[in-house]
Amino acid sequence: MKTFYNILVYSLLIILSSSCNYLDVVPDEVTTEKDAFADQYAARDFLYSCYGYLPQSNSASASLDLLTGDEVITAFEHETFAAFPKGNYTASNPVISYWNYFFQGLRQCYMLQDNLDKVPGLADNLKSDYRAQLKFLIAYYHYQLARCYGSIILVKETPLITTPIEQYAGRVPYDECVDWICGLLDEAAKELPAIRTNKSQFGLATSVAAKAVKAKMLLYAASPLFNGNAEFYKDFKDKNGTLLMPVTYDPNKWLRARDAIKEAIDLAEANGYGLYTKTDYKDGEDDANKYPKVGPERCLRTQLVDWQSRNPEVLLAETRSEGSYGIQNKSLPFVEDGWAWNGVAPTWAMLNRFYTKNGLPWDEDPEFKDKNKLGLVTVNESHAEQAQVGAKTINFNLDREPRYYAWIAFQGGYYEVLNNATTPAYTMSEDGRVVCDFVLGGNCSRGTSSVQRPGNYSPSGYLNKKGVDPNTIVGKSGTSLNLYPWPIIRLTDLYLAYAEACVEVGTSKDLEEAKSFLNTIRERAGIPKVEESWQGVAELNQSKLRQIVRQERMVELYLENQNFWDMRRWLLAKNYFGVQAQGLNIAASTIEDFAKLKTIQFERKFEAPVQYLLPIPSADVNRNPKLVNNPGY
Repeated sequence: MKTFYNILVYSLLIILSSSCNYLDVVPDEVTTEKDAFADQYAARDFLYSCYGYLPQSNSASASLDLLTGDEVITAFEHETFAAFPKGNYTASNPVISYWNYFFQGLRQCYMLQDNLDKVPGLADNLKSDYRAQLKFLIAYYHYQLARCYGSIILVKETPLITTPIEQYAGRVPYDECVDWICGLLDEAAKELPAIRTNKSQFGLATSVAAKAVKAKMLLYAASPLFNGNAEFYKDFKDKNGTLLMPVTYDPNKWLRARDAIKEAIDLAEANGYGLYTKTDYKDGEDDANKYPKVGPERCLRTQLVDWQSRNPEVLLAETRSEGSYGIQNKSLPFVEDGWAWNGVAPTWAMLNRFYTKNGLPWDEDPEFKDKNKLGLVTVNESHAEQAQVGAKTINFNLDREPRYYAWIAFQGGYYEVLNNATTPAYTMSEDGRVVCDFVLGGNCSRGTSSVQRPGNYSPSGYLNKKGVDPNTIVGKSGTSLNLYPWPIIRLTDLYLAYAEACVEVGTSKDLEEAKSFLNTIRERAGIPKVEESWQGVAELNQSKLRQIVRQERMVELYLENQNFWDMRRWLLAKNYFGVQAQGLNIAASTIEDFAKLKTIQFERKFEAPVQYLLPIPSADVNRNPKLVNNPGY
């Protein structure tokens, strides 16, 4: 771990929008501890620096878990993140490693904790709040480490750089780590406010965030990867012979997870948090792009990006700017020199997870399962809200659920975005929307038959819209982004986690509770209740509800940093992450040839069981005689 004197202190909490008061503080480099704690303002800035070691969830180039599952495939596989879907990371070259970085963050937290009482002029109420925030951060860094590595080193006090090598700490059994993390989060929750009403404090720790992280920690601990996985971990011991991961399944872990998740939900709802349900556009409202105008699609399209009214659904947020190379610019239909790069493409596997209008998977829906997904059809008036009347598209793109139309751009379908008045980038439909055309020569295509771009294209013949503000203004010389806090945990995540835990507990009462919370999400999504959709199709027993809950998470939390972890904790990554993605034929110059399914020749590899956990860097293992690496590394 680097010493304090080499740490550049910086703030997590920055938003680039000039219309917002998010903590726009970047402390100067601190050279001495005396300077760092000289007064209340220095202490405040030091606290903000303690947040600065958290991973940036909305970083499209270097995020461990945003573009690295099987949800999308991109034209940007030269960037850092792409080593993970390709499976090209090892202990000697971990590519993105949180091991050292998080321990630096922990050292920063403990240093402030040790010096709070020395800060002149720091009010007692601020000291109390800072201590509670530090407890949250210490627990949160450990939670992140446990999610990545399983059994970890617990850092319970300020690490000393003079510690003799024979006193270096080793890894602690996983269940002990979970208990310690949850205990610290409970302590923090008692001292933190439930909500921070000052916009300049949005993103700082709250009691609701602490309980939500505890809920997520226990959800992971109960899941198959971590709960009695003898196949992977029966011989995983430290150098003293202590077993580091549990190898016996414990059903009580699901009970504990269920109760903790419900506690977090109840606390959030009691303090004004709730689902985002804004479903209508009002003429002239913030000059917003007015399509879709009303209903579930409007709600879902603006669900993440509407921060002006403070989204009540977000329990913990990332407030750093995504930057110019973030998800928004990379998802927009292509514009030469326009910072719109057309390259975040949903995979065929992900597209099949979205339901039909009946709230069922296409392949299980009696109305659709025998239809040819790739059959060409002409869009008629009944689908005028989702696609251009008269355009040709495939059967698969019609009569889908509202989330499909809110978050997915397809051949003949619409992309909601605004033109720069001076240098308009797009030819719009009569109602002011981009009509997507992925056939060569089209506005979302790879180029023309004679000249095809080597990058900045959709590998699958679809584009992502989720997380892209429809108020984004695109011109031929640049893009004006509307930046917003990115959700790390939102209430929907907890609703679905609670439904999952109830299903795994499996009593009749719990299964009914699971359906109730699933239906709350489905109602907002504009699809029928579970019981209505599956009536006469399948029995809603524990096994079927497990499938439904998992699919609902895949859809509702699409492209929100969950897929990378969920597929691992469910032990499904080996089935999905090692398979080459599929998409439509983007090399086609006719719509008939475009409507063919192709395998995308991008490397995909997942080595099981090794890559279910991440590697500790070899250099750290070699430095610490008590440290053992994860199995297979």
